[in-house]
Amino acid sequence: MESSVTIGHEGGTAGEPIIRVRDLVVGFGERIIMQGLDLDVMRGEILGFVGASGTGKSVLMRTILGLVKKRSGSIEVFGEDLDEIPPGGHRTLERRWGVLFQQGALFSSLDVRHNVQVPMREYLDLSQGLMDELADLKLELVGLKPDVGSKMPSELSGGMIKRVALARALALDPEIVFLDEPTSGLDPIGAGDFDELIVTLQKTMGLTVFMVTHDLGSLYTACDRIAALGRGKVIAQGDLRAMLASDDPWLRSYFHGVRAETMNAKDR
Repeated sequence: MESSVTIGHEGGTAGEPIIRVRDLVVGFGERIIMQGLDLDVMRGEILGFVGASGTGKSVLMRTILGLVKKRSGSIEVFGEDLDEIPPGGHRTLERRWGVLFQQGALFSSLDVRHNVQVPMREYLDLSQGLMDELADLKLELVGLKPDVGSKMPSELSGGMIKRVALARALALDPEIVFLDEPTSGLDPIGAGDFDELIVTLQKTMGLTVFMVTHDLGSLYTACDRIAALGRGKVIAQGDLRAMLASDDPWLRSYFHGVRAETMNAKDR
């Protein structure tokens, strides 16, 4: 059975697995996306999850969230097997994570403040006044001014949309935040600022971050550890040195290409 290679983080990774995936199989019709995939996400880390286009990076995230049905295997979150959670238990679990979907996925008919309040309305029983205060606090947390709350998504720049979506993901003070291509569509400066924001929030709030990304800048500056998907499995995982040392052809192309070598040169 093919296994991944783990290099780096001498002495092991601190913390404990907050997400544990074992022997996962996921498919659509006759097409198999995941075939015996194993992955641990450690508490308190920022994990960057990479892979070639179409390999299933976002599919794995959605499977963990319960949005895509698996065929076999096990997924544990917070030490609980998702298949064994009693009725009603999933709602309790969902309150402990937040999600930023690709492109932000804001509701176009709601202003910013009400977009941020969507999880509060779903899971909490709060007055409108309190939700308004909390929404403004979340907007401030991601670097936006309170007056942004009255704007519509159509009035926002791409970077602001991502920050509003992140504020919504943080609405319930989650322990885990799932980010799907968070810097996609942003210019290099905006992407760098967003990476810096994620690192700051991870440190100040003690978050665990599962980041699906193709952005080399995010991998170099924000991620504590990286896991690479290929051939339906995690083919390598570890810190940046692990990726640079891998003999896998795709990883060598990805981490030693022209853009990567430019970033490596800056670090030297």
